[in-house]
Amino acid sequence: MQVEQGAAAAVIEQPVADIELTTEIAAGNAPLPALLSEVGSEVISDDADAARLEATRSEEVSGLLTAIRRLETIVEEETGALATGQKIDFDDFSARKSRSMLEFVRLMRARMHLGSESEITEEIQRLREKLERNRSLLEMHYDAVREVASIFVRAIKEAESDGTYTGRVAQDRT
Repeated sequence: MQVEQGAAAAVIEQPVADIELTTEIAAGNAPLPALLSEVGSEVISDDADAARLEATRSEEVSGLLTAIRRLETIVEEETGALATGQKIDFDDFSARKSRSMLEFVRLMRARMHLGSESEITEEIQRLREKLERNRSLLEMHYDAVREVASIFVRAIKEAESDGTYTGRVAQDRT
């Protein structure tokens, strides 16, 4: 009973035009209403919405491409320095790459629908190739540093040892 009264009250509060439209839609005699955006008092047409959507999409693509290219520039700079043997501030490069990657990831998450854009896909593929080259050179330098460090550690151990606790050094003395 209370549900029927609530429904009746809702129907009474509904304007007559809305009731007629609802009845026609339910009967399948009327087209479904279209939602139109309003700016102030003027109604924006579908063409204007499409143009605005395209402009927004273009700005999003442009912003994402800028972030990708910025990251690419940093990676190229570090890779060039590694390849030519220049002195490198690894902390600076690491911080710059991290900030740039964070920006890129945030933009990609916010604009996942842009993943199908061919220009973005091509840029990401180029970036991936440059990152792989960078990783390869960094790994080579890391291996070299590890090898030099092990040489130093061995030399220090041998210089500090008097042979008391190692059989090899004691055998060499006899």
